[in-house]
Amino acid sequence: MDTALGFRFKRIANIREAGDGTSLFVTLWEFEVKSGSEELFEQAYGPEGRWVQLFRRDACYCGTRLLRDVGRERVYVTMDMWKSLEAYEEFRKKYAKEYAEIDRMCEGWTASERHIGEA
Repeated sequence: MDTALGFRFKRIANIREAGDGTSLFVTLWEFEVKSGSEELFEQAYGPEGRWVQLFRRDACYCGTRLLRDVGRERVYVTMDMWKSLEAYEEFRKKYAKEYAEIDRMCEGWTASERHIGEA
């Protein structure tokens, strides 16, 4: 899909709506996946993957989208949606150990990762 920013992504999604339908907190990550690791990456980060399984433990989680940039080989963006920034931060504290375990499991599949919007 083309966007106003010039990104072209293929969407892989499983979304629940915001509680009131008006606002969500979205955290974005960009990954460059190592050649040969695409399937493992998509399984872990996709709509039924390890990350979503962890996120679903929290009632304030609203969904994840996995986007593949069709213009740059092996580049993906994840969009994780939460009811609020505070809810996301509380989730990160509560599940820090589990989050770190999954992160370590997945780090061998990527050449780079960047939290978009964070300095």
